Order: sequence, then C-alpha cells, then structure tokens
Amino acid sequence: QVQLVESGGGLVQPGGSLRLSCAASGSIFSINIGDWYRQAPGKQRELVARMRARGSTYYADSVKGRFTISRDNAKNTVYLQMNSLKPEDTAVYYCNLQVRDYYYSAPRPLNWGQGTQVTVSS
Repeated sequence: QVQLVESGGGLVQPGGSLRLSCAASGSIFSINIGDWYRQAPGKQRELVARMRARGSTYYADSVKGRFTISRDNAKNTVYLQMNSLKPEDTAVYYCNLQVRDYYYSAPRPLNWGQGTQVTVSS
C-alpha cells in the first residue's frame, strides 16, 4: 500500500529556512498533483502550494516569493522550500499527493500523512 512519508519540520528563527519533503512510499507510476497544506492552532487547514503534473504551480498569497514547491520524479518526492520564515508560518504542514499507480490508471489521492510541525520563533 502506498503511503505518504513527510519530514523536514522543526524549530527555526524568524528569517530562517526549512525544506519539507513528502515521499510516496511504494511503487507508483507518477505523481499527478502534489499539494502542501498547513493548519495552525484554531484555524482551518489551508492550501499553501500546489504543483501539477506538467509543472505549473500555485502559491497562497501569504507565501508567494518565499516558498517554492518542487518535485523529484525519480524519488517520487515533492518538496517545499520555505525561506524568510515568519512566526505566522507556524503550523502543522501536511502534504497530499494524487498519484497514478500505472501509466493507464486514473489519478487517485493518497491518504493524508501525519504532518510535520514547523515552529518559527526566536
């Protein structure tokens, strides 16, 4: 069974950087869509960044110019590079992948991962 494995969170000072990773464990053909969400205490989960199969991207206004989403197809992994971090970026970050198991299979979403905590504080 293919699962999500998230990593890379931690404690960082304002202005610092972190890189989050989201890997699909198990055999898949490709990642169709890769999303990063975040959920701060008392707030709804929000979409932060998205990368589609052909490489187009979306960023929430709050992270434009600071975050970059990328993908390594050989490793079935999606990354979120976070620079110039602010205290308001503090949240649990979740990835969500839509994958194709085989060349002819329809895309399907994987189950949510456990999330990774990002804390920005001095």
